[in-house]
Amino acid sequence: MPTVTIHPTGEVIYLEPGETVLSGLYKAGFAYTVGCRRGGCAICKVDCRSGQFRYDHPVADTVLTEDEHLDGTCLTCRAVPDTDITIELRGENVRLVNTFLHMINDKARQRAEANAAARLMAGTTPKEQ
Repeated sequence: MPTVTIHPTGEVIYLEPGETVLSGLYKAGFAYTVGCRRGGCAICKVDCRSGQFRYDHPVADTVLTEDEHLDGTCLTCRAVPDTDITIELRGENVRLVNTFLHMINDKARQRAEANAAARLMAGTTPKEQ
């Protein structure tokens, strides 16, 4: 279960495998600037400070330049994390708009922490189980 940490607030979002960053933000009760949701408008760009992600669909060069691909610019509506990632929003702070969904994200965090503790006690890694 990859996570998205939002810098500098430290909020952690738990994603399902194959889930986009933007979908995870909304699923956890947060709002962020969004336009077309199809990778065509580039409004949802953030800076990826650490971690690896890929795009689940092709992204046009008019949306992300070659330099942006190299510097860690992340198009949240299309980016699917391959590892835990840390992102920084551009020009605004993350806004919690649905506390119920945020509680569901907290329960996902508790499950992930319990699973990690169980793996540690058993001396296994996620792929060994």
